[in-house]
Amino acid sequence: MSTQKHFAEKLLQIKALQINLQKPYIWASGWNSPVYCDNRKVLSYPYVRDFVKSELANMVLEHFPDAEVIAGVATAGIAHGVMAADLLKLPFIYVRSKPKEHGMGNQIEGYMEPGKKVVVVEDLVSTGKSSLQAVDAIRAAGGEVIGMCALFTYGFNAAAEAFQEANVPLHTISNYNALMEVAEEQKLIASEQKASLEQWRVDPASWGK
Repeated sequence: MSTQKHFAEKLLQIKALQINLQKPYIWASGWNSPVYCDNRKVLSYPYVRDFVKSELANMVLEHFPDAEVIAGVATAGIAHGVMAADLLKLPFIYVRSKPKEHGMGNQIEGYMEPGKKVVVVEDLVSTGKSSLQAVDAIRAAGGEVIGMCALFTYGFNAAAEAFQEANVPLHTISNYNALMEVAEEQKLIASEQKASLEQWRVDPASWGK
């Protein structure tokens, strides 16, 4: 079994990934979604947590061997980023969605020397908007973002285009296609539901409207 499918299976097992076509989940954007992903649950399961830590560190070593700093995207990417940075013995910083409204007004917490090569760690990539805002903040502070590693991506075309435009290579432990394969094998979805689930991935904004 591929790593992508193996991790999708683990996420389904701990209910970090859930599929429900009858009662779709509603995202903050107002989109209806038949899939819900909450990677924060990973932190409560030591063996899954260890797997994620190891896979993220291996991903950085394989794809970004010259990384000098690991950055977590607040808030869900912080814990995963810290674990990977600890294993790699690299400095860690994290990026807020916006600068603090008090104190030093920092958007980036921790110390990053300008010019350092940074790999960003995110828990989940949907449209890519918040992930790439973190990239912009690091670049504005003088860091050189060489890529991003995440636990899971829905694989939306809009996200792929946004990452390409921002010149940020993205690698993930698992993805939507792997989830669909595992869900079908485990009979969590019927074969006639596959078309609807694929349609959501292609056009999430109008799905279920």
